[in-house]
Amino acid sequence: MLLGLTTALVATVCFGFGSVFQAGGAREAPHADRVRVGLLAALLRSWRFLLGTGLDIAGFALSVVALRTLPLFLVQAVTNASLAVTALAAARLLGARLHRADLLGIAAVVAGLTLLALGSGHAGRDHASAAFHWALLAATVLMLLLTFVLARRSGNAAAVGLGLLAGVGFGVTSLAVRVLDVSGPLDVFTDPAAYGLALGGLGGYLAYALALQRGTVTAVTAAGTVSETFGPALVGVVALGDTARSGYAWCALTGFVVAVGGTFVLSRFGEVESELVPSAPSPSAPSSPSSSPSSSSSSSPPSGPDGDRPGRHPGRPNGSAMQR
Repeated sequence: MLLGLTTALVATVCFGFGSVFQAGGAREAPHADRVRVGLLAALLRSWRFLLGTGLDIAGFALSVVALRTLPLFLVQAVTNASLAVTALAAARLLGARLHRADLLGIAAVVAGLTLLALGSGHAGRDHASAAFHWALLAATVLMLLLTFVLARRSGNAAAVGLGLLAGVGFGVTSLAVRVLDVSGPLDVFTDPAAYGLALGGLGGYLAYALALQRGTVTAVTAAGTVSETFGPALVGVVALGDTARSGYAWCALTGFVVAVGGTFVLSRFGEVESELVPSAPSPSAPSSPSSSPSSSSSSSPPSGPDGDRPGRHPGRPNGSAMQR
């Protein structure tokens, strides 16, 4: 139990910082209106995205240990607390300004996931039928097709949709780890769940990178957290025999409502906002009586609230500031 909790907590920190570094790397890449090989090549040339991906891989490896030693609902609840780490790291490293609504939304998601974990019972079976394994693979194929469709759209709605699809891909990987047949190497390579695990992880990263170019890191991460957490939780109850604790069904239901509500708050207030930069006076505008040529020529260009030059456009994919 101690080993599982330790690995889950360390994985949470890795996922939180990985999201922020991936956000910085995704915004350095050219904006993509569809899935292109060039986008993947640009991401692979970004050290920030590679560092974030490395942290995610380390977090995933640690979560595998946790999934093998702890119930699925507990691991999902702990690792998805990375929302708090993501928000704090984004504010520190990307200069994100978290408004009160963002903080309330993050707190609601974390509190909801905590209630869900408290209301969940013991883990069910660690094996499933062949149809279940094939269903995991089919879910990843559908997720990839929908990703290609949403990649042609822009705006916060598309970002949230891609974030949800990324969560589906990551949720499939958790379910696949839970039921994967590891009796031997041949059993692994002939198990459809193994290919669902691989495609779900890769497709999730692709959808996540596209989402980060269209919306805020907090809104995208929160949307993915809901599908990544509640999808596997529901499947675990229906197909794997996971149950709520006796007398705590209300806790699980309340946690679901609170977490989804928090995600809606983050999606509503997570729309892309450009920093307001003071406009330079028009050449045809009359000069102020109190201004002088010397003061006009010696004054430095106006800067934004964070000290950025007017030439920088926070919020654009090729800008260095976060879309807030």
